[in-house]
Amino acid sequence: MLHVQKLSYAYKKIQALTDVSFELRDGEIMSIIGANGAGKSTLMKCIAGVLKTQENAVQLDGRPLARRPHQVVQHGVVLVPEGRWIFPGLSVEENLEIGAYVVGSSKQGKERAFTMFPKLKDRRRQRAGTLSGGEQQMLAIARGLMSDPKIIMLDEPSLGLAPLIVNDIFSIIQQINREGVSVLLVEQNARKALNVADRACVLEQGRIVKQGTGSELASDESIISAYLGGKK
Repeated sequence: MLHVQKLSYAYKKIQALTDVSFELRDGEIMSIIGANGAGKSTLMKCIAGVLKTQENAVQLDGRPLARRPHQVVQHGVVLVPEGRWIFPGLSVEENLEIGAYVVGSSKQGKERAFTMFPKLKDRRRQRAGTLSGGEQQMLAIARGLMSDPKIIMLDEPSLGLAPLIVNDIFSIIQQINREGVSVLLVEQNARKALNVADRACVLEQGRIVKQGTGSELASDESIISAYLGGKK
Protein backbone atom coordinates (compact mmCIF):
# COMPACT_ATOMS: atom_id res chain seq x y z
CA MET A 1 0.00 0.00 0.00
CA LEU A 2 2.64 2.50 1.13
CA HIS A 3 6.10 1.83 -0.28
CA VAL A 4 9.17 3.78 0.86
CA GLN A 5 12.23 3.16 -1.29
CA LYS A 6 15.72 4.48 -0.51
CA LEU A 7 14.43 7.65 1.11
CA SER A 8 17.17 10.02 2.29
CA TYR A 9 17.04 13.42 3.93
CA ALA A 10 19.63 15.87 5.28
CA TYR A 11 19.35 19.03 7.35
CA LYS A 12 22.08 20.97 5.55
CA LYS A 13 25.21 18.94 6.38
CA ILE A 14 23.53 16.64 8.90
CA GLN A 15 22.32 13.41 7.33
CA ALA A 16 19.08 12.48 9.10
CA LEU A 17 17.92 9.56 6.91
CA THR A 18 19.90 7.30 4.58
CA ASP A 19 18.33 4.86 2.09
CA VAL A 20 15.31 4.05 4.24
CA SER A 21 13.15 1.35 2.64
CA PHE A 22 10.05 -0.44 3.95
CA GLU A 23 6.43 -1.07 3.07
CA LEU A 24 3.19 -0.69 4.98
CA ARG A 25 0.66 -3.26 3.81
CA ASP A 26 -3.06 -2.74 3.56
CA GLY A 27 -4.83 -3.20 6.88
CA GLU A 28 -1.80 -3.60 9.13
CA ILE A 29 -0.11 -1.75 11.97
CA MET A 30 3.58 -1.13 11.43
CA SER A 31 5.67 0.23 14.27
CA ILE A 32 8.96 2.08 13.92
CA ILE A 33 11.08 2.13 17.04
CA GLY A 34 14.40 3.79 17.78
CA ALA A 35 16.22 6.10 20.14
CA ASN A 36 15.84 9.88 20.29
CA GLY A 37 17.49 11.41 17.24
CA ALA A 38 17.25 8.25 15.14
CA GLY A 39 15.25 10.07 12.47
CA LYS A 40 11.76 8.74 13.22
CA SER A 41 9.92 12.08 13.14
CA THR A 42 11.92 13.20 10.10
CA LEU A 43 10.77 10.06 8.29
CA MET A 44 7.12 10.76 9.08
CA LYS A 45 7.43 14.37 7.92
CA CYS A 46 9.03 13.26 4.65
CA ILE A 47 6.16 10.89 3.94
CA ALA A 48 3.63 13.59 4.85
CA GLY A 49 5.25 16.08 2.46
CA VAL A 50 6.23 18.48 5.23
CA LEU A 51 9.88 17.89 4.35
CA LYS A 52 10.87 17.57 0.70
CA THR A 53 12.75 14.50 -0.39
CA GLN A 54 13.63 12.89 -3.71
CA GLU A 55 10.88 12.12 -6.20
CA ASN A 56 9.38 8.62 -6.23
CA ALA A 57 10.88 7.75 -2.84
CA VAL A 58 7.35 7.36 -1.45
CA GLN A 59 4.64 5.54 -3.37
CA LEU A 60 1.01 4.83 -2.55
CA ASP A 61 -0.75 1.98 -4.34
CA GLY A 62 2.09 1.80 -6.87
CA ARG A 63 2.08 5.50 -7.74
CA PRO A 64 4.33 8.33 -6.49
CA LEU A 65 2.73 10.02 -3.49
CA ALA A 66 2.11 13.75 -3.81
CA ARG A 67 4.84 15.94 -2.36
CA ARG A 68 2.72 18.77 -0.90
CA PRO A 69 1.10 18.17 2.51
CA HIS A 70 -2.50 18.96 1.57
CA GLN A 71 -2.24 16.71 -1.50
CA VAL A 72 -0.90 13.87 0.65
CA VAL A 73 -4.01 14.21 2.84
CA GLN A 74 -6.24 14.24 -0.24
CA HIS A 75 -4.62 10.96 -1.30
CA GLY A 76 -5.55 9.39 2.02
CA VAL A 77 -2.41 9.68 4.17
CA VAL A 78 -2.61 11.72 7.39
CA LEU A 79 0.03 12.61 9.98
CA VAL A 80 -0.82 13.12 13.65
CA PRO A 81 2.38 14.93 14.67
CA GLU A 82 4.45 14.64 17.79
CA GLY A 83 3.27 17.22 20.31
CA ARG A 84 -0.35 17.08 19.02
CA TRP A 85 -0.35 20.55 17.46
CA ILE A 86 -3.99 21.23 18.19
CA PHE A 87 -5.36 24.77 17.90
CA PRO A 88 -5.70 25.72 21.59
CA GLY A 89 -7.86 28.81 21.11
CA LEU A 90 -10.43 26.97 18.99
CA SER A 91 -13.13 24.66 20.28
CA VAL A 92 -12.93 20.89 20.07
CA GLU A 93 -15.51 20.94 17.28
CA GLU A 94 -13.63 23.61 15.34
CA ASN A 95 -10.43 21.57 15.56
CA LEU A 96 -12.26 18.61 14.09
CA GLU A 97 -13.70 20.70 11.27
CA ILE A 98 -10.19 21.85 10.34
CA GLY A 99 -9.23 18.17 10.02
CA ALA A 100 -11.84 17.79 7.28
CA TYR A 101 -10.83 20.98 5.45
CA VAL A 102 -9.28 19.40 2.35
CA VAL A 103 -12.16 16.96 1.83
CA GLY A 104 -15.02 19.30 2.74
CA SER A 105 -17.35 19.31 5.73
CA SER A 106 -17.78 15.83 7.20
CA LYS A 107 -20.79 15.29 9.44
CA GLN A 108 -20.15 11.56 9.29
CA GLY A 109 -16.53 12.09 10.33
CA LYS A 110 -17.60 14.16 13.30
CA GLU A 111 -20.11 11.54 14.41
CA ARG A 112 -17.39 8.90 14.11
CA ALA A 113 -15.03 11.02 16.22
CA PHE A 114 -17.62 11.56 18.95
CA THR A 115 -18.52 7.85 18.98
CA MET A 116 -14.88 6.83 19.29
CA PHE A 117 -14.05 9.61 21.77
CA PRO A 118 -17.17 10.34 23.89
CA LYS A 119 -15.18 12.71 26.12
CA LEU A 120 -14.71 14.98 23.11
CA LYS A 121 -18.45 15.03 22.49
CA ASP A 122 -19.01 16.18 26.06
CA ARG A 123 -16.45 18.96 25.51
CA ARG A 124 -17.28 19.87 21.91
CA ARG A 125 -17.77 23.58 22.74
CA GLN A 126 -14.76 23.74 25.06
CA ARG A 127 -11.53 25.41 23.98
CA ALA A 128 -9.02 22.73 23.04
CA GLY A 129 -6.25 24.34 25.09
CA THR A 130 -8.16 23.63 28.30
CA LEU A 131 -8.28 19.86 27.73
CA SER A 132 -6.06 17.44 29.61
CA GLY A 133 -3.03 15.99 27.85
CA GLY A 134 -4.81 12.72 27.14
CA GLU A 135 -7.87 14.51 25.80
CA GLN A 136 -5.69 16.67 23.56
CA GLN A 137 -4.06 13.54 22.14
CA MET A 138 -7.50 12.05 21.50
CA LEU A 139 -8.48 15.26 19.74
CA ALA A 140 -5.35 15.17 17.58
CA ILE A 141 -6.11 11.58 16.51
CA ALA A 142 -9.79 12.37 15.93
CA ARG A 143 -8.84 15.40 13.83
CA GLY A 144 -6.59 13.15 11.73
CA LEU A 145 -9.46 10.76 11.11
CA MET A 146 -11.76 13.55 9.88
CA SER A 147 -10.46 13.23 6.30
CA ASP A 148 -11.31 9.49 6.30
CA PRO A 149 -7.70 8.39 5.58
CA LYS A 150 -6.46 5.07 4.24
CA ILE A 151 -3.35 5.46 6.38
CA ILE A 152 -2.88 7.33 9.65
CA MET A 153 0.67 8.06 10.81
CA LEU A 154 1.00 8.54 14.56
CA ASP A 155 4.16 10.19 15.85
CA GLU A 156 4.75 9.51 19.57
CA PRO A 157 1.06 9.35 20.58
CA SER A 158 1.85 8.32 24.17
CA LEU A 159 4.42 11.08 24.81
CA GLY A 160 3.96 12.72 28.22
CA LEU A 161 0.82 10.79 29.13
CA ALA A 162 0.04 8.88 32.34
CA PRO A 163 0.26 5.07 32.09
CA LEU A 164 -3.52 4.52 32.24
CA ILE A 165 -4.06 7.05 29.46
CA VAL A 166 -1.32 5.38 27.41
CA ASN A 167 -3.27 2.12 27.63
CA ASP A 168 -6.37 3.94 26.37
CA ILE A 169 -4.44 5.43 23.43
CA PHE A 170 -3.10 2.04 22.35
CA SER A 171 -6.58 0.54 22.58
CA ILE A 172 -7.80 3.36 20.33
CA ILE A 173 -5.00 2.66 17.83
CA GLN A 174 -6.10 -0.97 17.60
CA GLN A 175 -9.73 0.07 17.22
CA ILE A 176 -8.85 2.43 14.37
CA ASN A 177 -7.01 -0.41 12.65
CA ARG A 178 -9.93 -2.81 13.09
CA GLU A 179 -12.10 -0.26 11.31
CA GLY A 180 -9.94 -0.61 8.21
CA VAL A 181 -7.30 2.12 8.58
CA SER A 182 -3.67 1.12 8.16
CA VAL A 183 -1.41 2.55 10.88
CA LEU A 184 2.21 3.67 10.75
CA LEU A 185 3.27 4.16 14.35
CA VAL A 186 6.39 5.88 15.65
CA GLU A 187 6.66 5.30 19.37
CA GLN A 188 9.33 5.37 22.08
CA ASN A 189 7.36 2.96 24.24
CA ALA A 190 8.85 0.09 22.28
CA ARG A 191 7.19 -2.68 24.27
CA LYS A 192 3.69 -1.41 23.59
CA ALA A 193 4.52 -0.49 20.00
CA LEU A 194 5.74 -4.03 19.26
CA ASN A 195 2.80 -5.62 21.09
CA VAL A 196 0.27 -4.00 18.73
CA ALA A 197 2.37 -4.25 15.54
CA ASP A 198 1.84 -6.73 12.74
CA ARG A 199 5.31 -5.79 11.54
CA ALA A 200 7.98 -3.45 12.82
CA CYS A 201 11.38 -2.00 12.06
CA VAL A 202 14.22 -0.44 14.03
CA LEU A 203 15.68 2.89 12.96
CA GLU A 204 19.21 3.73 14.14
CA GLN A 205 21.09 6.85 13.07
CA GLY A 206 18.81 7.33 10.09
CA ARG A 207 19.03 3.76 8.80
CA ILE A 208 16.71 0.78 9.19
CA VAL A 209 18.80 -1.94 10.81
CA LYS A 210 16.15 -4.59 11.50
CA GLN A 211 12.70 -5.54 10.24
CA GLY A 212 10.31 -8.32 11.16
CA THR A 213 7.01 -9.06 12.79
CA GLY A 214 6.22 -7.32 16.05
CA SER A 215 6.60 -10.58 17.97
CA GLU A 216 9.92 -11.39 16.29
CA LEU A 217 11.46 -8.08 17.26
CA ALA A 218 9.95 -8.25 20.76
CA SER A 219 11.81 -11.54 21.34
CA ASP A 220 15.09 -10.43 19.74
CA GLU A 221 17.81 -10.30 22.40
CA SER A 222 19.44 -7.17 20.98
CA ILE A 223 16.09 -5.34 20.88
CA ILE A 224 15.28 -6.47 24.40
CA SER A 225 18.62 -5.15 25.62
CA ALA A 226 18.44 -1.83 23.77
CA TYR A 227 14.75 -0.91 23.96
CA LEU A 228 12.80 -3.20 26.30
CA GLY A 229 14.65 -2.82 29.56
CA GLY A 230 16.79 -5.93 29.22
CA LYS A 231 14.07 -8.43 30.20
CA LYS A 232 11.71 -10.61 28.22
